[in-house]
Amino acid sequence: MGNVLVIMADELAREGVGCYGHSHVFTPHMDRLAARGMRYTNAYTPSPVCVPARASFATGMHVAQTRCWSSAEAYHGQFPSWAHALAEAGHEVSSIGKLHFRSADDDNGFANEIRALHIRAGVGFTHGLLRRERDLFDAAHFAEEIGPGDDPYTRYDIGVADDAVKWLRRPSGSRPWALFVSFLRPHYPLTCPPEFFGLYHPARLPVRKTDRLGAASRHPVLAAFRAYYNYDEAFPDEHARQVARASYFGLCSFVDHQIGRVLTALEQSGHARDTTVLMTSDHGELNGAHDLWTKMTMHEESVAVPLILSGPGIAAGQCDAPASLIDAYPTILRAAGIEDTRAVERPGIALQNLAEDPLAHAERAIVSEYHDAGSITGFFMIRKGRFKYVCYPGFAPQLFDLTADPEEHHDLGLDPAYAQARADCHAALCGELGDPAELNELAFSDQAAVIERLGGVGAILAESQFDFTRVEA
Repeated sequence: MGNVLVIMADELAREGVGCYGHSHVFTPHMDRLAARGMRYTNAYTPSPVCVPARASFATGMHVAQTRCWSSAEAYHGQFPSWAHALAEAGHEVSSIGKLHFRSADDDNGFANEIRALHIRAGVGFTHGLLRRERDLFDAAHFAEEIGPGDDPYTRYDIGVADDAVKWLRRPSGSRPWALFVSFLRPHYPLTCPPEFFGLYHPARLPVRKTDRLGAASRHPVLAAFRAYYNYDEAFPDEHARQVARASYFGLCSFVDHQIGRVLTALEQSGHARDTTVLMTSDHGELNGAHDLWTKMTMHEESVAVPLILSGPGIAAGQCDAPASLIDAYPTILRAAGIEDTRAVERPGIALQNLAEDPLAHAERAIVSEYHDAGSITGFFMIRKGRFKYVCYPGFAPQLFDLTADPEEHHDLGLDPAYAQARADCHAALCGELGDPAELNELAFSDQAAVIERLGGVGAILAESQFDFTRVEA
């Protein structure tokens, strides 16, 4: 049985990794890992927000299966994770850094949770449950916390890397091991260490992809979302937006540096040859694209993630077959030499299998969901072939031809010429998840129960809002 090192960044978009074709980004350590391993070019998150995505990553299940719909409905060991499977097979399994599960008091599968960060007070962001209530969000701070400077998130990540280096350098025993190293960066606040901010001149960055045709603004669901998370309106001018973008890329370089420290420690430990390394992110970052920031939409910048696999038996190259973070579960078990004997439906496919026969999986359908703050109905996305289809129960869908329109400017959701494409995509979505309308009502029903348990709408409105989990570092 082999060792497994899983590295996760937070909010790292493909645009933030140089080896994905973005030469303006300085990420030498992730690029080097990709050069000696397999880089997956069409990988997606099961949900473009932390808590549901991480529950799916842990369990290999869709959000509709875990029913961890929002940032206030976190994983708490209710389904066995890959960590549970490896521990039961005899591996030493530890985590260092952000988990964003409910609590360290739950059985999350790890024997040790070092420097663990879970949802706030075991409850999380409860305002996100009030999806059909009038609940305004103050986004002004986002545009203020940009540029060079120090931040607790930065200090936390340095500590995560410090602990991971110590863990990998300790005397090794006879048991195989699995280590999950999870960073906060490049997640906002976009305050960036000066030495990394200095790598990027705001005026020399690529021009951001704006919503020049107003497609998102016209769709009622996205208009409601934009009205809630109005980050873009908080910026005083375009220069400030470019400073924010430079900060984001600087934080990508910062987290790459921490990943490099961990990979160096692995090499120095003598275990590099018998360790599989899986590197990814929980979701992406819009970074000003479509006049939006953070994540939580089905745009490529938000749902597409970097995904790299390296280690024994992994050929160097790239795999274009569609992939998902739910594939981590079978991938990690295969790398560890473990058979999954649990009677739980897991729709993922081992990344090793995708790379070995990409053509067989070329038309695979990949789904993502969003049921959190700012969504007056559920967002259900399916990527199949050249098309991306987004179902909004009760509202018109969206359809994008990513081959002809990779920047997603032309919404074909109401175009009569694409009626069959929409029907095919909807049928495929139902085949993967079930009826989106029924799942949408299930999500609202589950969330209504949580709202009642927390004391009702008034009690939640009385709580302070936040859009990222604070740390003490």
